[in-house]
Amino acid sequence: MSCVRTDWTVVAFGICLAALVAYQQFKLPPVLPTLLQLYGYDHFLAGTFMSVYAAAGLLLSLPLGGLMQRYGAAPFIYLAFTLLIGANLLTLLAPPDGGVMLATRSLEGIAYAICAICGPIFANLSASPRNLPLVAALTAAWIPIGQVTATLVAPAALAFGGWQWLWAVGLLGTVGMALWTRHLTRVGRLEPWPSGGPSGAASDRAAAALSPADRIGLILAAGIFMLWSSQYFAYMTWLPQYLVEAHGLSEVWAIAGYMLPIVILLIVNLLTGLALRAGVPLGPLLLGALLSQAALWWLAPLTTGVVAGIASLVVYGIGAGITPSCLFALPSAILGSRRAGPQAFAVVMTGRNIGVLIGPVLLAQIYEQAGSWMASVPIFGAATTIAAAAALYFCRQRRGYGTSR
Repeated sequence: MSCVRTDWTVVAFGICLAALVAYQQFKLPPVLPTLLQLYGYDHFLAGTFMSVYAAAGLLLSLPLGGLMQRYGAAPFIYLAFTLLIGANLLTLLAPPDGGVMLATRSLEGIAYAICAICGPIFANLSASPRNLPLVAALTAAWIPIGQVTATLVAPAALAFGGWQWLWAVGLLGTVGMALWTRHLTRVGRLEPWPSGGPSGAASDRAAAALSPADRIGLILAAGIFMLWSSQYFAYMTWLPQYLVEAHGLSEVWAIAGYMLPIVILLIVNLLTGLALRAGVPLGPLLLGALLSQAALWWLAPLTTGVVAGIASLVVYGIGAGITPSCLFALPSAILGSRRAGPQAFAVVMTGRNIGVLIGPVLLAQIYEQAGSWMASVPIFGAATTIAAAAALYFCRQRRGYGTSR
């Protein structure tokens, strides 16, 4: 990192770029009950509308990273904008049958894979060493920012014309980001990569220097991220539909229930970043969050009442806010900030993408087979418990470990 002063404009650009594709992904869950009612998608197909994003990430993230390292980010960012505009328009213009929706979500997933790399890298590489921990905390919030934005737009969309307005807002947001990108490029604020950008050679040397313990640590981190992501994306994809079917809530109230853990998650996410910056040990923090979420899954059959249900949403949001901040910090914690290059993050993000791919579809399949949402409790309760056990192993192996070395 060679930035002496933080370029807050480029930091904001990077976060907004990533948040845009998070919005595109999470514009679906708040209106999923409406789509199921209108178009009769089966639950398995509807689950693939979320999981296809992870499939794109698994297939394309590593190749795209190499290509962007060689040719710069700008051509790929404009490709992402083109795909998003085309996908949103096609969804709005064509009959929204399952095949069309899956195709357009696949195009959005490709754009997601591009911007999920570019956004955080632009933000982090535009930060000075002094502000890097704060910027890293802000960067970790890009997914909940997109979720919150989509969830805030959804009630207005349903009230003033239907689910299509969520896609229209995504279209307008993409055009706005394209214009901002063009402006920053013309004034010289966006280089192929910001000053001190990722070095492929340096990354290769760092990867070659990994000890067996380092490799085990990264694989363990990827496994934790996979298990956690599977239950988190299953939970957040199907929560609105669960609230409608199981509790008889209206669509607006279901969206409000969906919104509650996301808002808490976003606040806790930022607070966790500041706590890690202040030196709070990462391992115990991660372990506590995973244990709380495992407990909520096992106790789900007892939290169907109003008060218990609201309390569970709050506690889930707290755990879901702590966990990703810790997980995104694991590569630096394992290798040290100077050795945690793109390859290290690629290993961890691969685990995340596998979880995102599996979770929503698995929960839908369980529901289709058993006819009950609670049938998923043992599966995801076990997954989160195993993730907590892996975090405990991490704590024992790296006692006293913070966020850097």
